[in-house]
Amino acid sequence: MNEQPASGPEPRRVVQRGLWFEEMELGTVYEHRPGRTVTEADNVLFTTLTMNTQPLHLDQAASEQLPPFHDRLVNSMFTLSTLIGLSVGQLTQGTLVANLGFGEVTFPAPVRHGDTLYAYSEVIETRDSNRPDAGEVLFRHLGRNQDGKTVFEGERRVLIKRRSHWGGR
Repeated sequence: MNEQPASGPEPRRVVQRGLWFEEMELGTVYEHRPGRTVTEADNVLFTTLTMNTQPLHLDQAASEQLPPFHDRLVNSMFTLSTLIGLSVGQLTQGTLVANLGFGEVTFPAPVRHGDTLYAYSEVIETRDSNRPDAGEVLFRHLGRNQDGKTVFEGERRVLIKRRSHWGGR
């Protein structure tokens, strides 16, 4: 792609980024799309990379004998990571200073191979931090599957850059 057009004014350029602290509005709910369909390969790779030897994620024969699901389930840490990851491009890409911590995290329903995950995030608190270049934001994250069933709920506190300090457009 040419850096400069052949003639005329330079085109306006937009770089994908998350939101600055000043752009975070209480009560706003962000719907993150597209969703992410989870495959068996995703689950096996994540589970083995993280050294999780739980048969519920790896051993079909053993899982079939385990009530109440009688099937392998997707690793809940994969579910958490994927649903937070779905929010990055819209909320924190390039504007995140740090994840400060997670509040209560729950997995009300299992995720199975072939499920598609959709993420939603709500800004539930903003506050100044002791850093002049950033502020704290508390998100409530929600994950649902393709049938609208809630599979993840949790809170995450982050430190977000201030536009006023970083000079962003």
